[in-house]
Amino acid sequence: MTSNGSFPDGADFHTKLFIGNKYVPTKSGQFWTVRNPTDDSIVTEEVHCAGQEDVDDAVTASKHAFEETWGKMASSERQKRMLKLADLLDRDYLTFVKLESIAMGQPLAFGAVLGGRLGSIVRYYAGWCDKLPGELQPEDGDGRFKLVRYQPLGVCAGIAAWNATLAFFCMKIMPAIAAGNTYIFKSSEKSPLGSLALGELVKEAGFPPGVINIISGPGSTGALLASHMGIKKISYTGSVTAGRKVQVAATNSNLKRVTLELGGKSPSIIFPDADLENALENSSQNFLLNSGQICVAATRLFIHEDISEKFAKELKARFEMFKNTMGEPLAEKTFLGPLADKAQTERVQAFFKQGNKDGVEFLTGGKINGNFVEPTIMKDPPLDSSVWKEEIFGPALGIRTFKSEEEAIRLANDTSYGLSACVYTSDIARALRVSGLLEAGTVAINSNYMPGATVPFGGWKESGNGGREGGFAAIKSYLEAKTITINMEVGPR
Repeated sequence: MTSNGSFPDGADFHTKLFIGNKYVPTKSGQFWTVRNPTDDSIVTEEVHCAGQEDVDDAVTASKHAFEETWGKMASSERQKRMLKLADLLDRDYLTFVKLESIAMGQPLAFGAVLGGRLGSIVRYYAGWCDKLPGELQPEDGDGRFKLVRYQPLGVCAGIAAWNATLAFFCMKIMPAIAAGNTYIFKSSEKSPLGSLALGELVKEAGFPPGVINIISGPGSTGALLASHMGIKKISYTGSVTAGRKVQVAATNSNLKRVTLELGGKSPSIIFPDADLENALENSSQNFLLNSGQICVAATRLFIHEDISEKFAKELKARFEMFKNTMGEPLAEKTFLGPLADKAQTERVQAFFKQGNKDGVEFLTGGKINGNFVEPTIMKDPPLDSSVWKEEIFGPALGIRTFKSEEEAIRLANDTSYGLSACVYTSDIARALRVSGLLEAGTVAINSNYMPGATVPFGGWKESGNGGREGGFAAIKSYLEAKTITINMEVGPR
């Protein structure tokens, strides 16, 4: 790997922008400092931030690739390069996972699982390259045949959240390029190192220059992408506040297509006939993955009153057990790492302070040491309290009891979010009934929800807008429909 920087042990990493298959310095003259959240030490002060000229260069490279190479390339040739990239990811994913861990504290135990799935995501979308459909409607009395073609949009862009950057890289870029588009990807400023390093694999896989461009920078860089007249679609994952700005910028520029995935405050409903061991495991160990920094995490837990006392006692014991698994993210036995950075820790701390003012009972946790936050359970938070209504994005959940199925559904839907939900019951009729009434884009029965490449993923209400990522829905979001009618009554006879 060509080095723009190195760690104390000599390992290299990239900090420059990847545009047109080359690592290039920023023209903005601006740089970002990345700190290791484990001890707040500086990893690098030289991550290059893309400014207007850099974004223009990326759009130019991407547009040229769309018009001259990738957009004209046979689908089998596009597929070949994507499959090569999948093989390379299988080979090298641990390198990129470690870069993510150093930048934002993701435990290797969790990151390695995510990283091991990257190749399969790429392979899934590579399979669509030669299967993009069209439609034919025969003449129906009007003397005309109707053809519908689905064509790529052109230059597209994506802005990723910091909690799973490598997964976002694959989930955003791969359906777009499988459909024939070219792409500009921006990581969060909190986690730029893993995605920037992926440029090496893009070149090795044989992608023509400009098909995949990787840039970094703060929110201002994302705003340049959202407002650029040369970009036809943008996909954004992050906060509701920033998502609104992306939507406005896209509308005020060229009305580019927008896909937004904006987090959640997901409910989990535990009925008395549930497999309690399974529900406890998913509400503790699986909930605490990535230190609770997962958009679909079920942070509002509803427990039926008949089992509430026993369930809460067992859940508390498990949360307290996981306090002993906090440590250095790259250590083999670490399950809980630090939060992504000081700003995220201060955000969680502010929620806890407000919770204390609101009279919230902390059943366990609530303590912070550096960027490490103890697994936290808050009992019966007021329904109007910030810890109950807003996304905390840390290892913290609130629990309440319910009496009836109707009450559980009403409380679960009492939120501005609608990304995910969980239902625990052994009654399949109840599971299907309740899942149909929950206002969420994804529902998991007897498990936590984890997004996958093969099915649509996205939210309702303020959790999402403008289409889905995942599955064929993602492919369609990067295609434009064109209807062609043929008058069969004109021509040689």
